[in-house]
Amino acid sequence: MKRLLGYMKWFLALALIAVLSVAGIDIWMIRSTKGAIYTLEEADQLSGDCILVLGCGVRSDGKPSHMLQDRLDVAIDAYQMGLAPKLLMSGDHGREHYDEVNAMKDYAISKGVPSENIFMDHAGFSTYESMHRARDIFQCERIIIVTQTYHLYRALHNARAFGMEAVGISSDLRSYVRQTYFDIREAAARVKDWVWCIVKVPPTYLGEAIPIFGNGDVTNDREADAMAPVQ
Repeated sequence: MKRLLGYMKWFLALALIAVLSVAGIDIWMIRSTKGAIYTLEEADQLSGDCILVLGCGVRSDGKPSHMLQDRLDVAIDAYQMGLAPKLLMSGDHGREHYDEVNAMKDYAISKGVPSENIFMDHAGFSTYESMHRARDIFQCERIIIVTQTYHLYRALHNARAFGMEAVGISSDLRSYVRQTYFDIREAAARVKDWVWCIVKVPPTYLGEAIPIFGNGDVTNDREADAMAPVQ
């Protein structure tokens, strides 16, 4: 019985350490980045190489989800304000019948953004990989990230970890279903990305550089080229 109690104490101590570690990283990441988060109304003086929009799901009909549509609407408004000359749509296009980035580009074109000013990152499978590839594939140095506030803390941390100057514009245009679930999941993702940014885990795919200052149409239907395995 004494041995069992001893094991239980060690287990509880380790569990407490884990909880405090998660909470500490979570609080630090939020505090270290929240000063770089703006509303669209506050963003008129911002500038960057591109406005990076992070994918988050498309509907069964191929249209952006509500959360993604809000990101796109804010990013398009920021582009039309002249904050950056290019849009970079970074999302998941790793499956034959699931394509976030073309849906994102099609939406932006329908709102009047010229196709050549829209780049697609077909292998932005995670926030971490989107930032890694923004630097190494698209040669970005200064970026404006558009996503919901709860997600911006991690995105900004990751971008800075890769040496980019980064600010964020929040796209909280409505209340979202399952927001509590997203918040809990995000707390765990912050810890994961904090570790990955230290270790510098390679992304799933890399390839030849596609400078963001060129013509975005070079990324049209380029998923095979953009997904060259990391050497």
